[in-house]
Amino acid sequence: MKKTSLACALTIAAVSAPALAQKTDPAAGFPSRPIRVVVGFTPGGQPDIYARLIQAKLTDALHQQVVVDNRPGAGGIIGSHIVVDAPADGHTLLSVSSAHVTSPAVRAKMPFDTIKDLAGITLTANATYVLAVTPALNIKTVQELIALAKAKPGQINFSSAGTGSGTHFAGEMFKQSAGIDIVHIPFKGIPESLTDAISGRVQFTMAPIASSVSLIKEGRLRAVGVTSKKRSSLYPELPTLAEQGLTGFEWDSWGGLLAPAKTPRAVINKLNREVVKILAMPEIIERLRALGAEPTATTPEEMDAFVARQLKTAMQLAKKAGIEPQ
Repeated sequence: MKKTSLACALTIAAVSAPALAQKTDPAAGFPSRPIRVVVGFTPGGQPDIYARLIQAKLTDALHQQVVVDNRPGAGGIIGSHIVVDAPADGHTLLSVSSAHVTSPAVRAKMPFDTIKDLAGITLTANATYVLAVTPALNIKTVQELIALAKAKPGQINFSSAGTGSGTHFAGEMFKQSAGIDIVHIPFKGIPESLTDAISGRVQFTMAPIASSVSLIKEGRLRAVGVTSKKRSSLYPELPTLAEQGLTGFEWDSWGGLLAPAKTPRAVINKLNREVVKILAMPEIIERLRALGAEPTATTPEEMDAFVARQLKTAMQLAKKAGIEPQ
């Protein structure tokens, strides 16, 4: 009887150990099903590109399928709200861009509070926006575009990925810095915004270099400057807007990953470790740099602090630009 009892006890302990480990470590059994990375914009935009770059590698690392789910609309708010409302277990993530902090600056009421309702995993990459004009215009420099806008006040249009998007704020900053009267034309996403610039229905656009690089190379758009503090390694010959007379102009494009706020810290840390490893892979670095971007891995805590700072900056910019929350 004693041997039988001992055997039973050992069996129970062996069976209970994994369950106990999972109970004490929420990340032990994670992920237990496919992971969905929600993108609040149409395919081809910056948060979509960055999510798809890490998708296959993250699938291999976590031994669960990682899928990208595009839910465009309202400057990324629709996609963000889906993740806010999702179970906080790490199986639903959000790939964001700077639109994530600019959208709250142009909306009187938000269905969520990004600081309280979402938690950072990591930044993924940082790049620049490109000021690109339609080839129909004989414009080759920023100063030429400014001169045209001053000669035709209220007649020069620029497209963006939507009201409150990072591209919208880049255009508004340009408008204020140059002291010109130009008209904002919002679209549902980057591809639509680029299409109207290509066709000449708008005179210029502000686009993430990752989304516009092929169009520029093909001559379907003409790049005249970048919005970052430094020149892009992808186009070192293309001057910054600051170099072309707009002193101090700086508006970067960035990407990152978030999760519902109450996601267990152990799960967030596990996701962070795996994504940071992916961003350090030579092939991923090479692919990012080919798009004019640099991998920008952070800790979850650094990502949270970054989002808070960016949100504050966006609010200040909106107020200075006279953007009325709707």
